[in-house]
Amino acid sequence: MFHELSSTVRALFHDAAGSLYHIVVVALSAGIALLLPAGAKQFLAFWFRVEQNKLALIAVEMTVAVLLILGLSYLHRSIRDRALAAVASGAGLVSFFPRRTRRAQRRIKELKEEQGTGRTIMVMGSSGYGTLVDQVGDLSSVLDKCLGAKIFLVNPFSSEAAARIEAVGHPEYRLATFREEVRQSIELLKRLKAMGKAIKLKLYSDPPLVKMVILGDYLWLQHYHTDLDVQTMPEYVLQHNRKDHGFYTLYAHYFEQRWASAEIPEYDLETDELVYRTKAGGEIRRERYGIEGGADEAGALIESLALTPEPARLG
Repeated sequence: MFHELSSTVRALFHDAAGSLYHIVVVALSAGIALLLPAGAKQFLAFWFRVEQNKLALIAVEMTVAVLLILGLSYLHRSIRDRALAAVASGAGLVSFFPRRTRRAQRRIKELKEEQGTGRTIMVMGSSGYGTLVDQVGDLSSVLDKCLGAKIFLVNPFSSEAAARIEAVGHPEYRLATFREEVRQSIELLKRLKAMGKAIKLKLYSDPPLVKMVILGDYLWLQHYHTDLDVQTMPEYVLQHNRKDHGFYTLYAHYFEQRWASAEIPEYDLETDELVYRTKAGGEIRRERYGIEGGADEAGALIESLALTPEPARLG
């Protein structure tokens, strides 16, 4: 209710600002037209006095030179900025948040709510706690309004996850903490699935590379740094364009490729099992979630089954 009211108020202010802009432009145009004759007379009288004073003439010439330099510099910078804007537009970059200030976090959350309502969202992250579970997270309210979600999280029982936590070296962030965060994310996804939403979860084992959220035609992207918290990293917003040559297409294709990979198991939210499938979707095996090293064994099994005829892989 409050969100709808705030959206209505913002729309009213936006319309009022547009009308006020046109009124100001018309008033300025009329004022300039009325003052132009008097201004011309004053300028001619001023220029007559300047011609009689050499110091004033030199001062005017220097002032004009400085103004020309500043004007040409501004024009050059404007042309360069327009060229960079055209490049960014062609690449699909529509926004950039360099720092996670409170104002930026609030704006990011508002934009994601607008872009994710009534859609199937796709997320690739680490534990998912800061994005999904935390009440001030980017997608905490979006998940309530979406139709469904495809979620990628790191398998906290993989050796790569342990190596990642050890590499960060934060004294208050241990492997047990990371596993607890993943557990809370899974519990949230179970509740959403019980509400009738189409929720699918997959757990990958390699170290996280990017934090990615796809909301319709918009893609939000952050980079996982080995030594820094992802919340301190800049966040980029990419938009899909009709020519399909922007970075949106690249990262969306990367997500789909990872999702279709037979080496990444799907988490069964009802039985708490990891389900390994072939590329055709046939089930290979299930294993209990929480067994370390199971992913490596399953990967070897998939490779061996890939060498057998298709009917043998659909058992």
